Amino acid sequence: MNVVGLNQVSSNSTQTANKSATTMGKDEFLTMLVAQLQYQDPLNPMDSTGFTAQLAQFSSLEQLQTVNDQLASMASQQASSANAQAVTYIGKTVTASGSDIQLEDGRHSDINFELDEEAAAVYIKIYDDTGYFVKGLESGSMASGQHAVTWDGTDDNGRLLSAGSYSYEIMAVDADGQPVDASTYTSGKVSGVTYANGQAYLLAGALKIPLGSVIQVVETTE
Repeated sequence: MNVVGLNQVSSNSTQTANKSATTMGKDEFLTMLVAQLQYQDPLNPMDSTGFTAQLAQFSSLEQLQTVNDQLASMASQQASSANAQAVTYIGKTVTASGSDIQLEDGRHSDINFELDEEAAAVYIKIYDDTGYFVKGLESGSMASGQHAVTWDGTDDNGRLLSAGSYSYEIMAVDADGQPVDASTYTSGKVSGVTYANGQAYLLAGALKIPLGSVIQVVETTE
């Protein structure tokens, strides 16, 4: 665990305060411009070219702030729309990028992945929700493309594991022993939606799937 000293905290706070103090908005810019006009020397007034340039800067600043406000509003509306859309996934089966799998009582679980090229051997390591290794699976040669390997829910000693969320990793090699890239997928029937840090997550059993990682949605036939 990293421990931050009081001096560093104080320094960071000072830097943040200084940054805020030196940031000029359009109101401060306009106030400064009016003051400049008010206190200018009548015998030596401001050059018209310089005055025009300052007005142009003020106009540009105002337009940029307006654009920033509009972009922030659009981002907020898009996030709200996406969060509302997440509810429509309830009752459907989704497939998403990820390496989590759901083991249910009395059921086998499919491990889904995709190989970038043909592999001479594929090794699968399964871990429980604490990251503890529980099972190793090995397969022979596999062609490139999508694959599903069934896990019977037992550990390396043949004992049936409890229902819950597990994770896995794929290690594949070609005929020359060189690694083959593999993409992993998680899948489940959506039973609900939760929100955290402004992001929607789909609940599928013990799985918590980020909405942005979903790559396929199908109607559940069961």
